[in-house]
Amino acid sequence: MRRMRVRQWVLAGLFGMVASAAAAQTPAVAPFEPKVGQPGKDVVWVPTPQELVDRMLELANATPADFLIDLGSGDGRTVITAARRGLRAHGIEYNPDMVALAQRRAREAGVSDRATFEQADLFTRIDELRKADVITMFLLSSINLRLRPALLELEPGTRIVSNTFRMADWEPDQESRVEGACASWCEALLWIVPAKVEGTWQLGDETLALAQAFQRVSGTLGTREVTGGRLDGRTITFTVEGTTYTGTVDGDTMTGATWTATKRP
Repeated sequence: MRRMRVRQWVLAGLFGMVASAAAAQTPAVAPFEPKVGQPGKDVVWVPTPQELVDRMLELANATPADFLIDLGSGDGRTVITAARRGLRAHGIEYNPDMVALAQRRAREAGVSDRATFEQADLFTRIDELRKADVITMFLLSSINLRLRPALLELEPGTRIVSNTFRMADWEPDQESRVEGACASWCEALLWIVPAKVEGTWQLGDETLALAQAFQRVSGTLGTREVTGGRLDGRTITFTVEGTTYTGTVDGDTMTGATWTATKRP
């Protein structure tokens, strides 16, 4: 019996040595690290400079009261930066390795309770954008244009910030460029989703007829021309023969300090 136990101990030791040797010969899997220019679904990956991430959030006036969605969130830096500022932020990214990397970095930064990520094609998550107060993106202009119809249907006042790439004839409400250390991809562009005001309104005893091109408004009040018309989310401002009207759009009603307009059917 003693001899059998000794043999079992010897065999166990040999098996352990063989297993240890095999493990030593198995190469360790290096953690995923993204490479600038690596191909993605619709774009190659290029990181947004941290200076511009900060500027984009500042341009959007992002606060802890906001929920941010980053489209094509890559390594997660925009979402993580927003979470560090106290926002709830969510990234949508097609590459599963990038999603795992972003989740790891969020844990390391101690913000995984506010910074979340999912692997998905952003065009399958269009309905999710309605939850956002701020949307950030670093996509091609052609992709921005595909998104534009959905973005224009979001809640008026929703803030959209793009790194460098534009949306054709929908001009940004604000632009800001990072100088100094930033060498490329240094321009932040802000759009504020405008309320819809095109149509015929009754303002006192007169007809207010408005045409709208994104945030720009033109038209007539009675027979007089409306000039300088502009929307800033729900806020409308226009001038008629030297009198400036400023009000808030709420569906079929516009209300200012001394005036109210109601949309006609």
